[in-house]
Amino acid sequence: MRKPRADPAAQLDRLREEASGCRDCPLWEHATQTVFGEGSPRAKLMLVGEQPGDSEDRQGHPFVGPAGRILDEALRDAGIGRADTYVTNAVKHFKWEPRGKRRLHKTPAQREIDACRQWLEREIAAVRPALVVCLGATAAKSLLGAAFRITRSRGQVIPREGLPDVLATYHPSYLLRLRDRPGGEEAYAQFVADLRTAARRLVPDKSDK
Repeated sequence: MRKPRADPAAQLDRLREEASGCRDCPLWEHATQTVFGEGSPRAKLMLVGEQPGDSEDRQGHPFVGPAGRILDEALRDAGIGRADTYVTNAVKHFKWEPRGKRRLHKTPAQREIDACRQWLEREIAAVRPALVVCLGATAAKSLLGAAFRITRSRGQVIPREGLPDVLATYHPSYLLRLRDRPGGEEAYAQFVADLRTAARRLVPDKSDK
């Protein structure tokens, strides 16, 4: 007789509480709080970014700042409801450096990504998504290894035996920096196309048959 699946919402609540006290790397010392994942506990699509930004660190929720608004816009354009996804980051604390009164994003080191991987892997195990969309190089390397390059494999669905498939694409903050610049519209269109690929992977379009 098949063992019933544990309640993913309860699993995530326990993980969130555990992660709030994580001290496995030094990033917690300068962050306001741990920013854990949020969304549907049974989502078929998980979106994984790099790390919380300044707004996320202050508010305690993933993708609620300017990059989050880009993500929300792209999800709408791709026909995906954010409420139907689970959104998280590869690193749960904001890494930053001071620039006057501003706190500027600083890319996490590999050792910090490695220290935080336990939380991402446990989130994936609880939610059991069919597909993970990695937003940016840090998230992709966390799940696919340090040799992964978005420039070579962006938009491709990469199968993983016994684990959810992965598709890597741009991080919304990259698109934010490109707005109103040459190439910005094209990059955004590619991002939306990648999200549509993810959506079709979950619910195949009958016209593609």
